[in-house]
Amino acid sequence: MIHIQSITPEQTYALRHSVLWPDKLLEYVKVENDSDGYHFGAYRNDELIAVISLFVNGPESRFRKFAARPDCQRQGVGTLLLNHVMAEAQRLGASTLWCDARLDAADFYRRFGMEAVSEVFYKGPIPYARFSRTL
Repeated sequence: MIHIQSITPEQTYALRHSVLWPDKLLEYVKVENDSDGYHFGAYRNDELIAVISLFVNGPESRFRKFAARPDCQRQGVGTLLLNHVMAEAQRLGASTLWCDARLDAADFYRRFGMEAVSEVFYKGPIPYARFSRTL
């Protein structure tokens, strides 16, 4: 059974680091305004298996640092987290949601009605595009 709960920014760092940028220093996965965000963790058997961070600025919301343990991917955990974040963004008054998405995850985001709204850009060697949707 998976349950989602609010967590602190610090609780996201280890998973962000190990999944997203394991070749960088831990500091690399910290976001300057982490203290302003809403952070959520997905737990299975009291073990943190996925994280996501939501930042709301008026009608616009953005999620960042979405990471699931590799052995827990493709099991619906990310879907639960992203649905939770979309509902939270709406509850907090946002009317749009966006993210900078790795292109290898583009199909996942499209399943949620998100579409690319930018040209491809790179963070290091990894291609990204901005994806967005109306809530």
